[in-house]
Amino acid sequence: MKKSKAKYLTLAGVVLSAGFLLSACSSSSSAPKTYSYVYASDPASLNYLLENRATTLDVVTNLVDGLMENDQYGNYVPSLAEDWSVSQDGLTYTYKLRKDAKWYTNEGEEYAPVTAKDFVTGLKYAADNKSQALYLVQDSIVGLDDYVTGKSKDFSTVGVKALDDQTVQYTLKQPEPYWNSKTTSSILLPVNEEFLNSKGADFGKMDPADILYSGPFLLKSFTSKSAMEYTKNPKYWDAKNVNVDDVKLSYFDGSDQDALVRNFSEGVYSFARLYPNSSSFEGVKEKYKDNIVYSMQNSSSFYYNFNLDRKSYKYTSKTTDAQKKSTQEAVLNKSFRQAINFAYDRTSYAAQSQGQDGATKVLRNLLVPPTFVSVDGKNFGDVVASKVVNYGKEWENMKFDDAQDAYYNADKAKEAFSKAKSELESKGVQFPIHLDMPVDQATKRSVQEASSFKQSIESVLGADNVVIDIQMLSTDEMDGISYQAQTAAQKDYDLYNGGWSPDYQDPSTYLDTLSLSSGGSLQNLGIEPGEANDKAKAVGLDTYTKMVEEAGKEQDLNKRYDKYADAQAWLVDSSLAIPNLSLGGTPGLRKTVPFSSAYSQAGNKGVESFKYLKLQDKVVTKDEYEKAREKWLKEKEESNKKAQEDLANHVK
Repeated sequence: MKKSKAKYLTLAGVVLSAGFLLSACSSSSSAPKTYSYVYASDPASLNYLLENRATTLDVVTNLVDGLMENDQYGNYVPSLAEDWSVSQDGLTYTYKLRKDAKWYTNEGEEYAPVTAKDFVTGLKYAADNKSQALYLVQDSIVGLDDYVTGKSKDFSTVGVKALDDQTVQYTLKQPEPYWNSKTTSSILLPVNEEFLNSKGADFGKMDPADILYSGPFLLKSFTSKSAMEYTKNPKYWDAKNVNVDDVKLSYFDGSDQDALVRNFSEGVYSFARLYPNSSSFEGVKEKYKDNIVYSMQNSSSFYYNFNLDRKSYKYTSKTTDAQKKSTQEAVLNKSFRQAINFAYDRTSYAAQSQGQDGATKVLRNLLVPPTFVSVDGKNFGDVVASKVVNYGKEWENMKFDDAQDAYYNADKAKEAFSKAKSELESKGVQFPIHLDMPVDQATKRSVQEASSFKQSIESVLGADNVVIDIQMLSTDEMDGISYQAQTAAQKDYDLYNGGWSPDYQDPSTYLDTLSLSSGGSLQNLGIEPGEANDKAKAVGLDTYTKMVEEAGKEQDLNKRYDKYADAQAWLVDSSLAIPNLSLGGTPGLRKTVPFSSAYSQAGNKGVESFKYLKLQDKVVTKDEYEKAREKWLKEKEESNKKAQEDLANHVK
């Protein structure tokens, strides 16, 4: 594999998944039937075949089904596919569609059956229109790369076939044991050809009538920066597993942190993310002392990165070209980047939103979560720790487990900076180095975190050496230079905190994002994928790219994961990606039945789906949650083991 999904997330103070994070509890027939909460960012479109941002996918996962989905234990189970099989060589996946799968209009009227041809039509449309998610499958499916690059004009040469109305088949270029996890991705979702042609360029616009629905909910209404509402489709093929009738989400920009718990207490919201540093928290803590629950960390990883080739300076505190040049030289210097990495007090940073009690609960130290896969019985993080020591003594005795800060060390930071300053002064670099860091001024949490980062770096390294210049921007301005920027040149900052949510169950879904050939996160570093860039070569990304490409060729899973651990270790030493937080791990109040929702470490059919969600009348207690968690963890282990054993039954 060479590619991963460009699915950036924002830490806007809202984690929808934390509100209904999974269990085996049941809800009574009198339980509430409307889930109400908030959303943080408008989706730009509903065109799930072309869009690949979380804002779109988190909506569409509730509206359109794919071949597979996640159950409550994270297993990949049939959805629109009733059954599936894989050939002995691992190259051909055949899916039998269920006959009761239908397309519906936004009014709930039946439009047509879902057929195998709809999956072929969807992939052809995505390829013809250069979907943002093409990298996810372009090098996986036979003939697709040739078709996308123009070497072939005949889509029939691509390895996706409708064998009959109920059978769709994919032929891969190489075995991918994680292929089923990819089928939850939007680019592999179906579309009805007649409807697609009737809509033309209007397909997938933000009008609920501009898509068809094969999933559990219909989009009832959407008003930009105001509200979004879903309603249950009673004709849905699996309606028995849809336990809420309506989902009502209100826009929340993060400015009034007390609004969430206030609305929860008034019975408006089904969940409330809490902010321990807010003015009302002590009162909340007293009122709900038995109900504040910290959700589990999930697989989304956030990290700071430097802009290695900055082109835009609309939002800057730099006043001279010499300052710009000095900053560019500094961020290309590994010792300088390491100094920032070691000077960054992540615990204090996280405390801005989590409070002191929960400060470490969200910390992440690697791009790939340390337990995402195992290598010969060892978790991925431990294997990375054993490899990174080869890069220098500063990496000795490192532990990359979640929920603790592996990096913060003032002595290491000063030592690295001393080396960097000597190297940079020989090139005529002027100090202090000014690093522009943008922040959405409407989001109180983000402003507090940025201030903490600034204090941490400047207090350890000295403001005479490094200055963090916080650029206070409007939400639209912030989105325009980061999340919604279309080119590397539009990334107007020196330092940025972005996130990545995995597409599929393999380390490549994270690590390929920084591959020079096609990396979905490269633009954040000021680099266009596939283009020659001297700055990228100067920091060694060409070496890194060879490492992930070599790992991607390995089919033996232990050897494969070991090679990806090598690449992750290189990335740690380079400090090009400075990890900090995960999603989840946050305090909240809920009336959602613990562990009733789908669970996933990768793909689009996990915790952002409302399909299995159950509600209850009373606020969940800490004791109730912990008992449910223990029960779920035990059941999950057993269920995952059984699912692995059952895989052999699908090999034909």
